[in-house]
Amino acid sequence: MGRRKKKGRPVSGWLVLDKPLGMGSTDAVSKIKWLFKAEKAGHAGTLDPLASGILPIALGEATKTVPYVMDGAKVYRFTVAWGSETATDDAEGEVLKTSDDRPARDDIEAILGDYTGTIQQKPPAYSAIKIAGERAYDLAREGEAVDIPAREIEIESLEIVSHEDGRTAFEVDCGKGTYVRALARDMGRDLGCYGHVVELRRTVVEPFDEEDAVSLGELEKAVAEAEASVASEGEEDEIVEERLKARFAALDPVLLDTGEAMDGYPQVVMSGDQANRIRLGNPVILRGRDAPLPAEDACAFEHGRLIAIGEIAGGEFRPRRVIKT
Repeated sequence: MGRRKKKGRPVSGWLVLDKPLGMGSTDAVSKIKWLFKAEKAGHAGTLDPLASGILPIALGEATKTVPYVMDGAKVYRFTVAWGSETATDDAEGEVLKTSDDRPARDDIEAILGDYTGTIQQKPPAYSAIKIAGERAYDLAREGEAVDIPAREIEIESLEIVSHEDGRTAFEVDCGKGTYVRALARDMGRDLGCYGHVVELRRTVVEPFDEEDAVSLGELEKAVAEAEASVASEGEEDEIVEERLKARFAALDPVLLDTGEAMDGYPQVVMSGDQANRIRLGNPVILRGRDAPLPAEDACAFEHGRLIAIGEIAGGEFRPRRVIKT
């Protein structure tokens, strides 16, 4: 029995989507995969349907770099409404507790230090964390009591952007695994007035930011214009083929190179012979005064293209994941 033919194109690169409100991360990936007719696609960090902003989507070989983007720092802008705590810690959930108190800006400023640095955070009951193989949000929706242990997270900075009418807007620069909704919940409890998130936007997923982002509307407009430029006369199969060519010609230039994901990691430039060895999974000796320092995570480039991720140790670059170019 022969191997099944893969569906889709072997297109690779990063599409930094400005995800709209109301769309889930999985749906967004499916939409981008369909637009590009890509063989493989995946995202680097879930963004709730009630949140907008940066959702990096990897196509093809770029999926091998997803873990490195997921480990990157993230920046969120979010608004907390004071006076009530909800089951989901956002505006979608049932109100569980209320208070007539509203915090002054000074009161909020006074507790921000407790939420910076390395802290312990208990994820929301409505989260994608798995408990005994089940998603926490599925258990919570079924009415089961969900108790997720607190975990250590890193918050680089947490600052007030604006404060008025019982609402406060914040910007937080944080590490992997931080739940902004849990921040709102915990600050509300500390202030004795309760709180929940009413607006949430992700502006950075290192190394990507809003300048790299493209909206779904922009992509769909580019596709519509490209396909409309194709003559509609002739054989149906030929028209479909020409429209797909026009679509890809409009979309592919939007993709960022796979290697963009590794910005900030040590990089080694390889010659042709060295690159060939690495493509076969073999280590390459690094000699000379300019030889890089040992590194657990590093990447090899040839002619400006990422060809492998690995480690630098024992005077060698040792590939772990080879990237097809």
